[in-house]
Amino acid sequence: MDLKDQRDVETDVYQPAEDSELLAESVCDHLGKRARDRPGSTVLEVGTGSGYVASRVADETNARVIASDLNPHAVRQARREGVEAVRADLVSPFADGAFDAVLFNPPYLPTDPDNEWDDWMEHALSGGEDGRAVIDPFLASVRRVLDPDGVVYLLVSSLTGVDEVVEHAGEAGFSAVAIADESFPFETLTVLELLR
Repeated sequence: MDLKDQRDVETDVYQPAEDSELLAESVCDHLGKRARDRPGSTVLEVGTGSGYVASRVADETNARVIASDLNPHAVRQARREGVEAVRADLVSPFADGAFDAVLFNPPYLPTDPDNEWDDWMEHALSGGEDGRAVIDPFLASVRRVLDPDGVVYLLVSSLTGVDEVVEHAGEAGFSAVAIADESFPFETLTVLELLR
């Protein structure tokens, strides 16, 4: 890896952290059970960052995992990690009903617009004033790319408001069940399983 690639990895791409680990563990457990009943599953990870979650899910569930990210540095890093990755904004380029599952660890930190800066890490972290600037459009559009029996795994933070996200998911036609959570000094992270 040359110095430019090292810079991209360190400063331009969200690297695995506690939220990535929680999502990966939860999805591998729940999706692994579903995959036994649905061999040949196709999974989309939106906002893949480093490709960590996509790689784990592919390895542990035997599903075909396609990863997407708006950040070209993230797409490049995920590909270097062996992940099938494409540059995309949420689910916009994908076919109707193409996926058995969609995973997303969105930018969820509430951020004062006066304190935002315009770089790739900001895009990976900032969820706008209420933390849902990316979550709400995702919920409004993800249903289109899901198989009729498909499932969404969405990581949310107590800083964003889990109840508000569940309410918006309901408005988008999903029922939501919390399948995992983990508390930290500054927030609680929850993985929601969304079903039609």
